[in-house]
Amino acid sequence: MHMALVFGMNQFISHGFGVFLFASLAPLMREEIAFTNWHIAAIGALSQLAYLAGALLISTFGERIGSARLAMLTATNITVMLFSISVLTDPLLILIALALLSASASISWSTIIEIISRCGPLEKCSTYLSAAASGTAWGCSFNGLLLLFIVPQLGWRAGWQIAAAFGICVIIANWFLLKKLGLIGAVAHQIAAETPVARSSLSLSALMKTVAFEPLARFTCLICFSVCFSTIPFANWMNIYLTELELPSELGGYTWTAIGLSGMLAGLTIGRLADRFGHHFALLLICSLFALGLMTFLFDQKSYALIAGIGYGIMYFPIWGIVSGWLSKVYSSTVTMQISSVCMITAGLGGASGNLIVGWIRESTGTLDAAYWVLTANAIVLVCMALGAFLRRNSAATAIHTETQNTQPMS
Repeated sequence: MHMALVFGMNQFISHGFGVFLFASLAPLMREEIAFTNWHIAAIGALSQLAYLAGALLISTFGERIGSARLAMLTATNITVMLFSISVLTDPLLILIALALLSASASISWSTIIEIISRCGPLEKCSTYLSAAASGTAWGCSFNGLLLLFIVPQLGWRAGWQIAAAFGICVIIANWFLLKKLGLIGAVAHQIAAETPVARSSLSLSALMKTVAFEPLARFTCLICFSVCFSTIPFANWMNIYLTELELPSELGGYTWTAIGLSGMLAGLTIGRLADRFGHHFALLLICSLFALGLMTFLFDQKSYALIAGIGYGIMYFPIWGIVSGWLSKVYSSTVTMQISSVCMITAGLGGASGNLIVGWIRESTGTLDAAYWVLTANAIVLVCMALGAFLRRNSAATAIHTETQNTQPMS
């Protein structure tokens, strides 16, 4: 699990800090830096576009650079950007730094997928990927500790500097791990020369054909779209909805804590379930728990906000490891990275679509009640998709077992 731990640290800084820390510190930063509403809106939009651009770039050009080199470059860039934000005073420069952080986070996760798929044990691939993905949940939880204990004493700039200090540790850990795996130095060139077929990548047109026509690749992209259609708006609008309902502000904080804690535990356990009982089963389980949490939340927001948060954490954080581990059972490590990058693009489109629909509903009706019905309905559709995949898998397994029995010689 040493590999999963190191790459979980990469997720810790790339997503936990690079994607989510600004949202935590933005109110304090606005007191010192002249952020306008336009700046805040532009940061949100540009960060999302940069994340999608990073996924597109890695799916197209990632193999030419090499995953090990990209892992070092992204960790270094993330560390530099985290520290830069702590000393910048111009909102536009901070906007650019945050966009670079988002793009680097996207590329970082794709390189993690490729390296674990290639170098990790095949029978534990989903376990490793899911555990690494849970680094995001650890980062989100650590952000809360920064807000509680560090930032009040030392200021918001210290929060970014502490994040950069973690980044330096990640760079060092990456170097030793990649060297141990033989991905840095002369040994890396020898391994690459010996395994040209396993590492061959798809051209952009071949990648699009694969996603469009091959069932598993198409299904995982649709799953990621549907997942983010519900999860991203749920998280973005949750505190606003609780305020709209005149519920205590502490409820939002407790719910985010539940999301982080459940995400940590899920990242360490759901991957093992996928490796042991199948990806179909793990996917159906986490999607069902998420849908159940949303349905209880619709019934009574005050009593079941924590349940919805737990369901969110159980599904959102390990889903990326499950999807990538599933793909690695069929495709080479490089193609797995490419298809996973397309999954990230469809996930971004799903999140953007969900946010637009929720925003339109609130603008039209003045409330978020109907919006959360839409998110719940999509979560139920997601369960149906997972159930269909699970039943098809079981039907195929039964057919193979029956055929095997029928072809056995009579004694």
